[in-house]
Amino acid sequence: MGFWDSPDGEDCPKKLWETTRLGAGLGLVGSAYHIVALPPKNAFDAVQRGVNGTMTMATLGAIFGITTCLTAHLRGTDNDPLNYFIGGCASGVLFGVRTHNYLTGTGACLSLGAVAALTKIGKMEGWRISGPPRL
Repeated sequence: MGFWDSPDGEDCPKKLWETTRLGAGLGLVGSAYHIVALPPKNAFDAVQRGVNGTMTMATLGAIFGITTCLTAHLRGTDNDPLNYFIGGCASGVLFGVRTHNYLTGTGACLSLGAVAALTKIGKMEGWRISGPPRL
């Protein structure tokens, strides 16, 4: 089952699982690149960096998934980009908490919220990133 298979506000545990899994995968890849680009001093530091990055991204995914689903459920709206903006913003707040910086949290909230809302709008309107143009 994928994230987009069920309407917004339904199957929240499955959507939570999908976004957490995607976040963990992206965090694992990002951590691997970080370890290769900036080699750690020892194996413990490498494992610590890998776990830290993976868990942070998995948490971001989990926060996004549960917030968008619960927001859609509580507001009673389906296919509303505002739910995705709220979920992206909630995920961005984690960056501010993690860095102990209000400006980072605000910027991440606005940018991740905008990306999430635009992704939902694009999905609703059939936007494509690649492939031949539709005429």
